[in-house]
Amino acid sequence: MKFAFSTLGCPEWSWEDMLATAKDLGFDGIEVRGMENELYVPKAKPFLPANMADTKSRLERMNIEIPCLTSSCCLFDKSKIGFYIDEGKHYIDLASDLEAPFIRVLGDRNPEPDENIDKGFVIENLSILGEYAASKSVKVLIETNGVFAKSEEIIRAIQKTCCNNVGVLWDVHHPFRYMNEPVAETYDALKNYIQFVHIKDSVVHNGTVKYKMMGYGDVPVMEALQLLKADGFEGFVSLEWVKRWCMDLEEPGVVFSHFINYVKQVT
Repeated sequence: MKFAFSTLGCPEWSWEDMLATAKDLGFDGIEVRGMENELYVPKAKPFLPANMADTKSRLERMNIEIPCLTSSCCLFDKSKIGFYIDEGKHYIDLASDLEAPFIRVLGDRNPEPDENIDKGFVIENLSILGEYAASKSVKVLIETNGVFAKSEEIIRAIQKTCCNNVGVLWDVHHPFRYMNEPVAETYDALKNYIQFVHIKDSVVHNGTVKYKMMGYGDVPVMEALQLLKADGFEGFVSLEWVKRWCMDLEEPGVVFSHFINYVKQVT
């Protein structure tokens, strides 16, 4: 098992800050979800064509991977689907250039399920991007988010796609919090499809989800890690600390250090 942090957790940091922190704290990788003022990763400075060779060289020297490029590609949005398919392809192209194995796409906008989502439409678009990615040695991962946080729904989506180049990004939090699925039940259903993992902790206070540092909420994160370890999961587990969206959350320097010490208990 390898560990990463998402750049969502450090929206004010430079790329240099992220690399230094990953190296100093012993992270294996950085999941890229925007950088400073640029949320669209193909336009972020380190990944522009003029800087790509230097970026790849630095990552190799520091032994740090980019395991996933996490897009805002909304496969459910009928009004802008052409835009989002193009976005997905741009992310796939960049992932291929970086030798990053995965990109993340969304079948629902928010963690809270939208029952009006046209799931068949999502599956069609997931198939389009999966087929495009197949020639680029990249896999397209749909996250357990929104209506697709329900195990049976995300399995149905994967099984109905027209290619084998798709998989699941298991966000441990969402099926537990929004679908009331026990972690072991979700893992047992999805383990043959899981390629990448997001973890975060939270509590519900007065009906509102409040994110907490690892171990300070009631999400069974440690159970999820133990399940992955028992099955010899060799992929990445990434802390998705959503500070970009919730700036009142604790600072990344504190949270990332706490996280790596917490998860190392199972390795």
